[in-house]
Amino acid sequence: MLHHTTYLADAKKPWVTFIHGAGGSSAIWYKQIRDFRKDFNVLLIDLRGHGRSKDLKYESLKSYTFKVIGDDVLEVLNHLKIEKTHLVGISLGTIIARDLAERYAYRVQSMIMGGAVMKLNLRGQILMRIGAMFKSVIPYLLLYRFFAYIIMPRKKHRESRNFFIKEAKKLYQKEFKRWFTLIAEVNPLLRFFRYKENGIPTLYIMGSEDYMFLPPVKKLVAEHQLSTLFVIEQCGHVVNLERPEVFNETAIGFLGGTAVGC
Repeated sequence: MLHHTTYLADAKKPWVTFIHGAGGSSAIWYKQIRDFRKDFNVLLIDLRGHGRSKDLKYESLKSYTFKVIGDDVLEVLNHLKIEKTHLVGISLGTIIARDLAERYAYRVQSMIMGGAVMKLNLRGQILMRIGAMFKSVIPYLLLYRFFAYIIMPRKKHRESRNFFIKEAKKLYQKEFKRWFTLIAEVNPLLRFFRYKENGIPTLYIMGSEDYMFLPPVKKLVAEHQLSTLFVIEQCGHVVNLERPEVFNETAIGFLGGTAVGC
């Protein structure tokens, strides 16, 4: 089972499950724990091959699917007897959250999607194809560092960029290749997510400087009735690290039923 950490506030309070992105770990949520645990039971999960789930071996699977990754998370929910939870995802973790909500809608109360990846634009697709071509010959950390600079290019994004690079150093080369292959083939799934609304209240929290991923989210929110967008000005891709106070206040307000503006 995946490594996980819980912060119990009260048995009667709702659960919030945090899902990190590829190359990261549950440590990315350290600026959220204190605020969220006041009003919610909190569950942090390290996805397979990441963080303290790194030592779990999945040699029987030569490649991953988002269904497989999502079912890892579901196994933890079942183990803890969490019948229903809010999901909070960041970056590629939003794809896992969205897939879970699609297949197990009755287990999800609402979703917070930070730095959501809902489409790879042409530049993103080209970069992924280049990476797929060279992933076996270029050290994975060099590739990861390159993508981190592309997604988070500005000086003010340095903290987020460095955090992701530091966490990526903990991955195995083989694990990186599996996740990279998974991400490179994600566009058909994202196309389905953009087309189909799943009926679950969803708040997208995006940075105004997240130039690769903000435009598709704006279009999606305009077409989905139960989706709301909150844009944090002068902020990049990893919104929960760059502007934690705004992220926490906005997300908790949404989960508590407070109206959130665009």
